[in-house]
Amino acid sequence: MPLTPQDVSRIAHLARLELSPAEEPQMLAQLNDFFGIVEQMRAVDTTGVEPLYTPLSALHAVELRLRDDAVTETPDRTANQASAPAVEDGLFLVPKVIE
Repeated sequence: MPLTPQDVSRIAHLARLELSPAEEPQMLAQLNDFFGIVEQMRAVDTTGVEPLYTPLSALHAVELRLRDDAVTETPDRTANQASAPAVEDGLFLVPKVIE
């Protein structure tokens, strides 16, 4: 289902984009082209195809380079809270936002 000019205006508003009237038809065409490609990809039967964690694994076996999950730094609360506007007893103080 192709997008309408109203859809483009709503998307631009939600994305906080300011489109000129001349840009709107171009954006409409680009978005419809993009969704056309998505529909083509959806049409492909991928039953039994394992997902790849990297495109290179389609060519050859790739060994993941994972580091050990080890603590390398100790937390320093005083240093971490140094830039906070307000701290009391080791806790960040924030303004009340709910009555």
